[in-house]
This record gives sequence, C-alpha cells and structure tokens, in this order.
Amino acid sequence: MPPKTDRADKKEVEAVVLDYLQWGYGNDKRPLNQREPIILAVGTDQFKLLELIAKKDVAVNLHDKVYIGDGERKQVERVKRRISYAELTNTAKGELESAVDDIIKESEPRFIEFYNTSVPISLKMHMLNLLPGFGKKTLTDTLEQRNRKPFESFDDIKARVKTLQKPEKFIRERIMLELEVPEEKYHLFTSK
Repeated sequence: MPPKTDRADKKEVEAVVLDYLQWGYGNDKRPLNQREPIILAVGTDQFKLLELIAKKDVAVNLHDKVYIGDGERKQVERVKRRISYAELTNTAKGELESAVDDIIKESEPRFIEFYNTSVPISLKMHMLNLLPGFGKKTLTDTLEQRNRKPFESFDDIKARVKTLQKPEKFIRERIMLELEVPEEKYHLFTSK
C-alpha cells in the first residue's frame, strides 16, 4: 500500500456542515446565554468528523462549506475537536452520506487518480478489492481498461468498464465504512 505521508497530522481546511446546534447540545445544563453554537461537520480532504464552534450571530445551513484553515474564518470561531461517527447527532448521521457524495463529485480527479494508481496490497488482494461490492470480474475489467489508457472521469470509467456503472458509489461506500468502523484495518480515504 502506498505510504500516506503524515495524512493523519494534516489539518482540514474546509468542512461541510452536517448539523448546526445554535444553542449547543440539548443535554448541556448551562443557561442558553453561556452555551456555544456547535457545528458538526465532515472535512473535505480526509473526511475527518469535527465539532466546530460557530461564531455567534452567523447563519449556518446544512451542507454549507465552511473554511476552518488558518487565518480569518467567517463562520467558525474554532475547531473544538475531532469526533467519532458515534458522537454525531442523528441529523448529522443522516446528512453524512449526501455530504460525502458532494465532496466526491467536487473532487472527482482525486478519486479518478485512485482508480488509476491503486496497487495490490498482497498477493491475493488489490486496493480496489477494498471497495465494498468490488468483485473479481470488476477488478479484472478495471485493471485491463486502465492498462490500455488511464481513466479520465467517472463517465469514462462507466463507458469502458461495463461492470462498473457507479464508480463513485464504490468510493462513497468505502468512505462510509471507514468512518463508521474506525478500527477497519485499511483506510484508503480517511485518516485514523
């Protein structure tokens, strides 16, 4: 497996809002005026799940992309912490798959690169086999086509690999698996 160069230490720069809790968590016993507005979000680069503190009196909507990098931030006061899938609210869990889909569409070249450069992990397993539902025939067809010419887009994959009509779905399902089951041995798209 290709080395992931300090991926876990790399900071997310942008995140997609999964839930906005204007008055903080419901179980917070402090008076309303002492609570912080919370944003639950997923990072757009490593899919880190994050708890952010929103700036007061700033409107935030589901699926907004917010800047969380260094320097001036419009909607976010600070990144409070990284959270697990289990810590997400039901709303955030419900929005996560859709947000991941949007990130994949916006970053299509990155995921096409994965299809073009993935390698065997062992004598019996290929990185592509880690995509849920990616069987032997699909693997053979995909490798055969990419050896002829690298893929250029999801549409190119669909046109050339008849058994792979939703290549972005395989990516999304792998990302969701890695987020929901952090103890998963291999992390192709997320950081542990």
